[in-house]
Amino acid sequence: MQISAHQGQQIALLARAVGAQRAVEVGTFTGYSALCDRRGAAGGRQALVLRRQRGMDAHRPALLEGSGLGEPHRAHHRASAVKTLDWLLAQGLADQLDLAFIDADKENYDAYYERCLKLVRRGGLVLIDNVLWGGSVANLADKDADTKAIRALNAKLRADRARRPRPVRGGRRHDVCAEA
Repeated sequence: MQISAHQGQQIALLARAVGAQRAVEVGTFTGYSALCDRRGAAGGRQALVLRRQRGMDAHRPALLEGSGLGEPHRAHHRASAVKTLDWLLAQGLADQLDLAFIDADKENYDAYYERCLKLVRRGGLVLIDNVLWGGSVANLADKDADTKAIRALNAKLRADRARRPRPVRGGRRHDVCAEA
């Protein structure tokens, strides 16, 4: 689903804080989050938005109308986002991006995270949506595959002292911000 207005403002603030000019967004709904991180950047920021389905394309023109930012660079891909991120790495984009935002299928969050860490420069940010998954990660009786995947990623993030992951409150959900 679409991120909240509050979460969008946070993304814009964080993008501005790191001077984000080049970003990748793994998963999108209406494109609102890509618009928010582009608003946070000075100058002509480039965004590569990876998504598997067409989603809410009918709503995108109204969302972007009047923003002054136009449409971000977009990839409607047939390959998985993991393969597309691997392709970006193979193209020499390691350490070339300033920001990554992950909000796609939860079972692949860890794979997206690892690849985004390679793509984002030192001092850039990797943002991950839904890390508390509506509180489900705390309910050990919840054996849903998405919940288990997010729970495993959270354990990994807690143990990662090199990148100093930090929780960021995003409206009614929690996100995490990891320094690359």
